[in-house]
Amino acid sequence: MTSPTPNTSRDRYMVLNAFTMATVSHLNYGLWRHPADQTHRYKDVDYWVDLAKLLDREGFDCLFIADALGQIDVYGNSPAPALKHGIQSPLIDPLMLVSAMAAATKSLGFGITLSTTYEHPYQLARKLTTLDHLTKGRMGWNVVTSQQESAARNLGLERQIPHDERYERADEFMDVVYKLWMNSWENDAVIRDQSPAGSGNWVYTDPGKVHPIHHDGKYFRVPDAHVSEPSPQRVPVILQAGASARGIDFAARHAEVIFVVGADAAGTKANVRKIREEAEKLGRDPASLKFISAAAVVVGETEAEALEKFRDYKTWYDPIGSIIHYSSMTGVDFSQTPTDNVVTYRQTEASQSVLSQFDPAKSGRSWTLAEATSPKEGFGRARTFVGDAKAVADQIESWLEASETDGINLIQIVNPDSYLDFARLVLPELRSRGRIRPQAAGTLRQNLFPGLASGIPATSHPSRCCPNS
Repeated sequence: MTSPTPNTSRDRYMVLNAFTMATVSHLNYGLWRHPADQTHRYKDVDYWVDLAKLLDREGFDCLFIADALGQIDVYGNSPAPALKHGIQSPLIDPLMLVSAMAAATKSLGFGITLSTTYEHPYQLARKLTTLDHLTKGRMGWNVVTSQQESAARNLGLERQIPHDERYERADEFMDVVYKLWMNSWENDAVIRDQSPAGSGNWVYTDPGKVHPIHHDGKYFRVPDAHVSEPSPQRVPVILQAGASARGIDFAARHAEVIFVVGADAAGTKANVRKIREEAEKLGRDPASLKFISAAAVVVGETEAEALEKFRDYKTWYDPIGSIIHYSSMTGVDFSQTPTDNVVTYRQTEASQSVLSQFDPAKSGRSWTLAEATSPKEGFGRARTFVGDAKAVADQIESWLEASETDGINLIQIVNPDSYLDFARLVLPELRSRGRIRPQAAGTLRQNLFPGLASGIPATSHPSRCCPNS
């Protein structure tokens, strides 16, 4: 089968997400030490509410919050380096932040990371249905299978479940939550008939329209009905990242928004096309998938100002911190590896997508450890755009075109300045080019996919296989 037309799902409006984590340092290793940075306030609800209000006001589609469930302890076989360098340690639960941010915003979506390896589908379905109700349909779920051995140890397992089995379990997990969200409650199950007292005719929910799902699988047994009535989207927007063979299959089967990686534009484009092709083989409409990649922006009133700001940020950047995180993501201890050594791909039970993007067989070149973790032209593994507003907008548009992606996950370098500068300088330029959608008014899914008449997934999505969908 030939690849789908490259631009099938891409519209003029780009997807614009903010990408962060409920910790002192996400992908901006060491920048928590910068005098202007406020991420040490990550445990203050006002910090999150202020950030959400800024993003909502400026027209961002979604606040995408990464998460992890274990300590970062692969580098040097100890959590001490991550704790000392502030590398995603300490951190708090991002799910607890959503209600406060939602109450202060109107249209901003929330993409929250939850693991199919350590959650139970019956409980997760209720959590996300609840938040989709409270946000009026603005929830997304970043589906992860979790790669940390430390999470496995502390959540009752002897060792991490093997990589491909985690995805097998995740497929069944998705089957269960789809049944709960889409098949358990009919659209008109809730009647709220307030007949007069004593008449005996009043009904809140019609019992005949609430159905047990009778799931009895390899990993889960869930016989009964969902405990919550359907939310505006029924299914939160499904976000996912994965570049291993099994991860690509999972993304092609389930994801609506894919966080795609690649060592460069060509590598990213190859991954985009591969996932589109696999999705089409599975009977999905390629137009129902969107692709985003991580990006950092350093912008100034002039190019000289932006370059000076970039140089300043680089003086605070922590290259060892980047390697500490890279070790955790890949499951490979790089503490004794010289930074000029070439990174070689190896099979691990951790995140295969991180190492695979630097596989010479895919990228066409070799990468040293320093190049893979701390490129001179950027921050960590995020694409970095530097210049005045026009130059940055040009670079973003060129990247979207060359990589065939639909938008960006904008990371913070210094928070809130990174988002304030982007909003003040770059967004007006992108708006003048027609790249930013008008103020959103529907559910998160309707904002990301304007062609959808309702807030539920597209008809080719696997959640729509159920009778009540």
